[in-house]
Amino acid sequence: MELCPASLEIAERYKLLIGGITPRPIAAVSTISPTGAPNLAPFSFFAGVGSNPMTVLFCPANDANGSEKDTLRNCKPAAEGGTGEFVVNVVSESLIRRVVAAAEPLPPDRSEFEFASLGCTPAFAVKPPRLAESPVCFECRTLQVIRTGRDVPSAGNIVLGEVVHVYVADEVADGRLHLNADRIAAIGRMGGPEYCTTRARLALPMGSASLAAPEPFGRATGHS
Repeated sequence: MELCPASLEIAERYKLLIGGITPRPIAAVSTISPTGAPNLAPFSFFAGVGSNPMTVLFCPANDANGSEKDTLRNCKPAAEGGTGEFVVNVVSESLIRRVVAAAEPLPPDRSEFEFASLGCTPAFAVKPPRLAESPVCFECRTLQVIRTGRDVPSAGNIVLGEVVHVYVADEVADGRLHLNADRIAAIGRMGGPEYCTTRARLALPMGSASLAAPEPFGRATGHS
Protein backbone atom coordinates (compact mmCIF):
# COMPACT_ATOMS: atom_id res chain seq x y z
CA MET A 1 0.00 0.00 0.00
CA GLU A 2 1.53 3.29 -1.13
CA LEU A 3 -0.27 6.41 0.09
CA CYS A 4 -0.04 10.08 -0.85
CA PRO A 5 -1.12 12.32 2.07
CA ALA A 6 -2.50 14.94 -0.31
CA SER A 7 -5.07 12.42 -1.56
CA LEU A 8 -6.25 11.45 1.93
CA GLU A 9 -8.81 13.04 4.21
CA ILE A 10 -7.46 14.81 7.31
CA ALA A 11 -8.92 12.08 9.54
CA GLU A 12 -7.18 9.39 7.48
CA ARG A 13 -3.80 11.15 7.81
CA TYR A 14 -4.36 11.41 11.55
CA LYS A 15 -5.11 7.68 11.80
CA LEU A 16 -1.82 6.86 10.07
CA LEU A 17 0.13 9.12 12.42
CA ILE A 18 -1.35 7.83 15.66
CA GLY A 19 -1.37 4.21 14.50
CA GLY A 20 2.16 4.23 13.10
CA ILE A 21 3.96 6.35 15.69
CA THR A 22 3.61 4.22 18.81
CA PRO A 23 3.94 4.17 21.70
CA ARG A 24 3.90 7.90 22.40
CA PRO A 25 4.64 9.28 25.86
CA ILE A 26 1.92 11.47 27.31
CA ALA A 27 2.54 15.00 28.49
CA ALA A 28 -0.11 16.44 30.77
CA VAL A 29 0.61 20.08 29.99
CA SER A 30 -0.47 22.67 32.51
CA THR A 31 -0.74 26.33 31.58
CA ILE A 32 -2.30 29.48 32.91
CA SER A 33 -4.21 32.09 30.95
CA PRO A 34 -3.24 35.78 30.95
CA THR A 35 -6.18 36.32 33.32
CA GLY A 36 -4.95 33.63 35.74
CA ALA A 37 -7.18 30.64 34.85
CA PRO A 38 -5.33 27.28 35.14
CA ASN A 39 -5.62 24.71 32.36
CA LEU A 40 -4.53 21.08 31.98
CA ALA A 41 -4.60 18.97 28.82
CA PRO A 42 -2.99 15.68 27.66
CA PHE A 43 -0.77 15.56 24.56
CA SER A 44 0.86 12.49 23.03
CA PHE A 45 2.81 14.37 20.37
CA PHE A 46 5.57 15.17 22.85
CA ALA A 47 9.33 14.66 23.03
CA GLY A 48 12.63 15.77 24.47
CA VAL A 49 14.75 17.92 22.17
CA GLY A 50 18.17 18.37 23.79
CA SER A 51 20.03 18.74 27.06
CA ASN A 52 22.04 21.93 26.45
CA PRO A 53 19.90 23.90 26.88
CA MET A 54 17.46 21.41 28.38
CA THR A 55 14.58 21.58 25.91
CA VAL A 56 11.29 19.78 25.25
CA LEU A 57 8.53 20.08 22.70
CA PHE A 58 4.87 19.22 22.43
CA CYS A 59 2.44 19.71 19.56
CA PRO A 60 -1.06 21.12 20.15
CA ALA A 61 -3.15 20.96 16.97
CA ASN A 62 -5.56 23.66 15.89
CA ASP A 63 -9.26 23.10 16.44
CA ALA A 64 -11.46 21.85 13.61
CA ASN A 65 -12.22 25.49 12.72
CA GLY A 66 -8.54 26.49 12.68
CA SER A 67 -8.53 28.33 16.01
CA GLU A 68 -5.96 27.84 18.77
CA LYS A 69 -6.75 25.50 21.65
CA ASP A 70 -6.54 26.87 25.19
CA THR A 71 -3.11 25.34 25.88
CA LEU A 72 -1.49 27.03 22.89
CA ARG A 73 -3.32 30.28 23.52
CA ASN A 74 -1.95 30.28 27.06
CA CYS A 75 1.66 29.16 26.51
CA LYS A 76 2.59 31.05 23.35
CA PRO A 77 5.09 33.88 23.90
CA ALA A 78 3.93 37.07 25.61
CA ALA A 79 4.59 38.96 22.37
CA GLU A 80 1.83 36.84 20.79
CA GLY A 81 -0.60 37.32 23.68
CA GLY A 82 0.21 34.31 25.85
CA THR A 83 2.06 33.88 29.13
CA GLY A 84 5.09 32.17 27.59
CA GLU A 85 5.24 29.36 30.16
CA PHE A 86 4.03 25.77 30.64
CA VAL A 87 4.69 22.63 32.68
CA VAL A 88 5.05 19.14 31.26
CA ASN A 89 3.81 16.65 33.86
CA VAL A 90 4.67 12.97 33.37
CA VAL A 91 1.59 10.71 33.57
CA SER A 92 1.65 7.55 35.71
CA GLU A 93 -0.69 4.57 35.45
CA SER A 94 -2.66 5.70 38.49
CA LEU A 95 -3.43 9.04 36.81
CA ILE A 96 -4.38 7.99 33.32
CA ARG A 97 -8.19 7.95 33.62
CA ARG A 98 -8.29 11.40 35.17
CA VAL A 99 -5.72 12.88 32.79
CA VAL A 100 -7.66 11.57 29.78
CA ALA A 101 -10.79 13.11 31.30
CA ALA A 102 -8.98 16.46 31.26
CA ALA A 103 -9.28 16.38 27.45
CA GLU A 104 -12.98 17.22 27.87
CA PRO A 105 -13.72 20.48 26.01
CA LEU A 106 -14.47 22.96 28.79
CA PRO A 107 -14.95 26.73 28.76
CA PRO A 108 -11.61 28.56 29.11
CA ASP A 109 -12.50 29.74 32.62
CA ARG A 110 -13.27 26.24 33.95
CA SER A 111 -10.41 24.26 35.48
CA GLU A 112 -9.63 20.77 34.19
CA PHE A 113 -7.88 20.13 37.50
CA GLU A 114 -11.19 20.46 39.34
CA PHE A 115 -13.20 18.70 36.62
CA ALA A 116 -10.96 15.61 36.69
CA SER A 117 -10.26 15.69 40.47
CA LEU A 118 -6.54 16.25 39.96
CA GLY A 119 -4.27 18.07 42.37
CA CYS A 120 -3.02 21.54 41.46
CA THR A 121 0.12 22.78 43.21
CA PRO A 122 2.30 25.88 42.65
CA ALA A 123 5.35 25.46 40.43
CA PHE A 124 8.80 26.54 41.57
CA ALA A 125 9.94 28.79 38.71
CA VAL A 126 6.94 29.46 36.45
CA LYS A 127 3.38 30.71 36.92
CA PRO A 128 1.43 27.69 35.61
CA PRO A 129 0.78 25.12 38.36
CA ARG A 130 2.14 21.59 38.44
CA LEU A 131 0.05 18.44 38.50
CA ALA A 132 0.44 17.49 42.16
CA GLU A 133 0.34 13.72 41.59
CA SER A 134 2.92 13.66 38.79
CA PRO A 135 6.28 12.03 39.67
CA VAL A 136 8.28 14.19 37.23
CA CYS A 137 7.48 17.75 36.14
CA PHE A 138 9.40 19.92 33.67
CA GLU A 139 8.76 23.63 34.19
CA CYS A 140 9.31 25.45 30.90
CA ARG A 141 9.56 28.87 29.32
CA THR A 142 8.39 28.97 25.72
CA LEU A 143 11.21 29.55 23.24
CA GLN A 144 9.25 29.42 20.01
CA VAL A 145 6.03 28.25 18.39
CA ILE A 146 6.45 26.78 14.92
CA ARG A 147 3.13 26.72 13.07
CA THR A 148 2.54 24.32 10.18
CA GLY A 149 -0.64 26.15 9.20
CA ARG A 150 -1.81 29.31 10.94
CA ASP A 151 -5.63 29.34 11.19
CA VAL A 152 -5.76 26.04 9.25
CA PRO A 153 -8.11 23.34 10.66
CA SER A 154 -6.22 20.51 12.43
CA ALA A 155 -2.82 21.97 11.54
CA GLY A 156 -0.04 21.26 14.02
CA ASN A 157 2.00 23.62 16.14
CA ILE A 158 5.39 22.80 17.65
CA VAL A 159 5.88 24.45 21.04
CA LEU A 160 9.56 24.52 22.01
CA GLY A 161 10.24 25.14 25.68
CA GLU A 162 13.42 25.53 27.69
CA VAL A 163 13.26 23.59 30.94
CA VAL A 164 14.06 26.03 33.74
CA HIS A 165 13.22 23.76 36.69
CA VAL A 166 12.59 20.05 37.23
CA TYR A 167 10.60 18.41 40.01
CA VAL A 168 11.32 14.74 40.67
CA ALA A 169 9.55 12.86 43.45
CA ASP A 170 12.11 11.52 45.93
CA GLU A 171 10.93 7.94 45.59
CA VAL A 172 11.56 7.74 41.82
CA ALA A 173 15.22 8.90 41.74
CA ASP A 174 18.51 7.86 43.28
CA GLY A 175 21.47 10.06 44.21
CA ARG A 176 22.86 9.90 40.65
CA LEU A 177 19.57 11.10 39.10
CA HIS A 178 18.77 7.68 37.68
CA LEU A 179 14.98 7.53 37.50
CA ASN A 180 13.21 4.30 38.42
CA ALA A 181 10.89 3.30 35.57
CA ASP A 182 8.86 0.95 37.77
CA ARG A 183 8.09 3.69 40.25
CA ILE A 184 7.28 6.26 37.57
CA ALA A 185 4.98 3.72 35.88
CA ALA A 186 4.58 5.88 32.78
CA ILE A 187 1.75 5.37 30.33
CA GLY A 188 2.04 5.49 26.52
CA ARG A 189 -0.53 6.21 23.83
CA MET A 190 -1.24 3.79 21.01
CA GLY A 191 -3.68 4.25 18.12
CA GLY A 192 -7.28 5.24 18.77
CA PRO A 193 -8.36 4.97 22.42
CA GLU A 194 -5.65 2.44 23.38
CA TYR A 195 -2.86 3.01 25.91
CA CYS A 196 0.07 0.90 27.08
CA THR A 197 2.32 0.54 30.09
CA THR A 198 6.13 0.45 30.25
CA ARG A 199 6.33 -2.74 32.28
CA ALA A 200 7.72 -4.92 29.45
CA ARG A 201 11.25 -3.60 28.84
CA LEU A 202 14.60 -4.84 27.53
CA ALA A 203 18.21 -3.68 27.83
CA LEU A 204 20.57 -3.69 24.84
CA PRO A 205 24.15 -2.47 24.39
CA MET A 206 24.66 0.35 21.90
CA GLY A 207 25.89 -0.18 18.36
CA SER A 208 27.11 -3.47 16.89
CA ALA A 209 27.17 -5.19 20.29
CA SER A 210 23.38 -5.28 20.17
CA LEU A 211 23.55 -7.77 17.28
CA ALA A 212 25.10 -10.40 19.56
CA ALA A 213 22.60 -9.85 22.36
CA PRO A 214 19.81 -12.37 23.02
CA GLU A 215 16.64 -11.83 21.06
CA PRO A 216 14.39 -9.33 22.85
CA PHE A 217 11.49 -11.04 24.61
CA GLY A 218 12.74 -14.39 23.27
CA ARG A 219 11.80 -13.87 19.64
CA ALA A 220 13.06 -12.15 16.49
CA THR A 221 11.87 -8.59 16.06
CA GLY A 222 13.12 -7.80 12.56
CA HIS A 223 10.69 -6.73 9.82
CA SER A 224 9.76 -9.56 7.48
